[in-house]
Amino acid sequence: MTEPVAGETRRLTVFLVDDHAMFRAGVRAELGAHVDVIGEASSVAEAVARIAATTPDVVLLDVHMPDGGGRAVLDAMRRTHPQVKFLALSVSDAAEDVIGLIRAGARGYVTKTISPDELAAAIRRVADGDAVFSPRLAGFVLDAFASRPDVPVADPELDQLTNREREVLRLLARGYAYKEIAKELFISIKTVETHVSNVLRKLQMSNRYELSRWAADRRLV
Repeated sequence: MTEPVAGETRRLTVFLVDDHAMFRAGVRAELGAHVDVIGEASSVAEAVARIAATTPDVVLLDVHMPDGGGRAVLDAMRRTHPQVKFLALSVSDAAEDVIGLIRAGARGYVTKTISPDELAAAIRRVADGDAVFSPRLAGFVLDAFASRPDVPVADPELDQLTNREREVLRLLARGYAYKEIAKELFISIKTVETHVSNVLRKLQMSNRYELSRWAADRRLV
């Protein structure tokens, strides 16, 4: 990528993830004067593959899609591409959606009522490392991480698990079969088995029933 000359701000590269083609086209048109939109995807699998191939500065990420949504994209990308920043852009302003995406690794969350100029500014701030939220959503995050009683304190056992291992554990504890977990997370059954084996080893347990009880005790289910 060509470096900007002195005094010039480099144009950021942005990737769009949303299952509505008309919305993606509108965002691309509105942002064109501010950033370089280098790709788009309408599904989790497509997003994971294309983000890995293009490594944008910022990904604009829809929360709800038919095949898993923003959380699944984040879980797949965070360990392999930690340099990519994610900004949730959603019609939903539900507290559980906001908190879930931030806990999964998004740097911000804005709703689709945001103006093009405000969105461009939010992208720039996220790329610079800031956390950005639509005004009324910031309170959800503050409540969740500062005062909500269901936010767990530091847990050394839980902290040693990767995001993907936690997701597999959560589904396992909900009673999902390996085949169902593989379908839900868009991974192979063999990969699910590997994750379960790793979790058992790290937590020094011998079967899925012990894991289920452990997850329920920590309110992960």
